[in-house]
Amino acid sequence: MAEACKANTRYADGPPRAKGAQMSAASLPPLIASLYVASGAAVGGLARYHIGRGINYTFVQGSSFPWATLVINVAGSLLMGVLLGWLARSSGAPQFKESMQLLIGVGLLGGFTTFSAFSAEMVTMIYRGQMLASVLYGSASVIAGMLAFVIALIAVQGLQ
Repeated sequence: MAEACKANTRYADGPPRAKGAQMSAASLPPLIASLYVASGAAVGGLARYHIGRGINYTFVQGSSFPWATLVINVAGSLLMGVLLGWLARSSGAPQFKESMQLLIGVGLLGGFTTFSAFSAEMVTMIYRGQMLASVLYGSASVIAGMLAFVIALIAVQGLQ
């Protein structure tokens, strides 16, 4: 597990990279890397919008608690754990790993998860005087997200 977490180290020269996808002569050109990130982010952003609407419409109409953001952030953490676990165990070429990290990790999951919305919702709850709800929401988001990531990472590593 530690190996997969180390694989997501941020480098000064760009986004997080999967293990085996460090900068090398085979690294993707910046324009191609940018296209991977933009393509993934477009899909992730649309997925976040429609899934969030679906959750709010179907399950939590009338609630002031940001359930959709909580569910999306936990699901995104779970998916990031799956991705990094898979990439850490994969024997794929470094350029393939880098492509998947950029497309799915940085792009799709970056567009899908909603930390900026999370922050705005926390501040809004505090301004409304909903201190307990804001503490519960923040705690649940962080703890459940981290647990989802670890569970996915362990599960993926156990598959191989």
